[in-house]
Amino acid sequence: MNRAFYIILLAQFLSALADNALLFAAIGLLVFFDAPSWHSPLLQTVFVIAYIVLAPLVGPFADALPKGRVMLIANAVKFVGCLTMLAGLHPLLAYALVGIGAAMYSPAKYGILTELLPPSKLVVANSWMEGTTVAAIVLGAIIGGALINPQLAEATLRSLGMEARVIAPKFAIVATTAMYLGAALINLFIPRLPIDHKIPSKSPGFILHDFGHSFTLLWRDPLGQVSLAVTTLFWGVGSTLRLLIIEWAALNLKYSLGQATQLTAATAVGIALGSILAGKYVRLEHAIRTLPAGIALGLIPITLIWVESLALAVILLILLGVLAAFFVVPMNALLQHRGHLLMGAGHSIAQQNFNENISILLLTGAYALMVRSDWHIHTIVWVFGLFISSVMTAIWLRHRKDVVH
Repeated sequence: MNRAFYIILLAQFLSALADNALLFAAIGLLVFFDAPSWHSPLLQTVFVIAYIVLAPLVGPFADALPKGRVMLIANAVKFVGCLTMLAGLHPLLAYALVGIGAAMYSPAKYGILTELLPPSKLVVANSWMEGTTVAAIVLGAIIGGALINPQLAEATLRSLGMEARVIAPKFAIVATTAMYLGAALINLFIPRLPIDHKIPSKSPGFILHDFGHSFTLLWRDPLGQVSLAVTTLFWGVGSTLRLLIIEWAALNLKYSLGQATQLTAATAVGIALGSILAGKYVRLEHAIRTLPAGIALGLIPITLIWVESLALAVILLILLGVLAAFFVVPMNALLQHRGHLLMGAGHSIAQQNFNENISILLLTGAYALMVRSDWHIHTIVWVFGLFISSVMTAIWLRHRKDVVH
């Protein structure tokens, strides 16, 4: 890997770290001002909606400029989102603005890999990207939770010779703003690469037509179809499984919400390990061979139904993460490769974000309906586990003979 790749990796780590720390800061701010309890889960919704609504725009935007500059602009939008939250804008609106920055950032951060590296290094690059992103998610949750502690805020201010009282969540937002600023400064050192697949017209009609054409092109291409289907399923299921694990831990392990949330760190460790294994042992041309890992993935949640031991639960959750990363990292690399050849990397990643976030909304919505209908958590686990294995089996049977080129 060259020096530019590690600069991109560092910028991505800081930006993702800030995204996740800011979520906890925003939740803390809502709690501090006694906002309705349903506002907190809505933060994630307003963040995700930007990926769906802006998908037709962010792909062409990422391909129309050098992607390092796009990443800089996107971090600037996140930075402004933090400032507006500090200035008193409602956290939901301010976090939605940060979501716009994140939606702009994603096609550039992944798309630049195809311009910077040869296809043979894409799986390794994605393993690094996934590993650092997972680390940022875990550390972001830890740092965000720590920063909203009033004692830490006051102790930090005293150490700086400042005695003024401060709202702890706002202190956390200030720290997060500094992270975005750091990421933006690092973006300045990303080399300026040639513009890829610049859109010929900026009219709204053409942009929507281009988005629809890219959507159809990717789903009709056999390799684009398999990679897009798998990553779409993965993110929808992954978001739902986080909720399932929390409810399962409350029932089987008698854990509180805080304890159950910490269990998700075991899955994050597994994802990091699986990313390393995929980067080391899977070549891009053999990406489809990893799909059976997705079939096995569906069986792990079902196994958890009979688990009442913390040690065994941690082992299974780590295995869950390993299996997930082992197939999704090569699929991400394959999608980037095909997208780069067919329509431009920025366009294809925007399509990926569009499909993945619709999947998140649909599957988490299905989970919410099951809970509202008073389904037992074990029944819901059975349904999702069988759903994962069945869909992955169908995808594997349809595409197992496809050849990556």
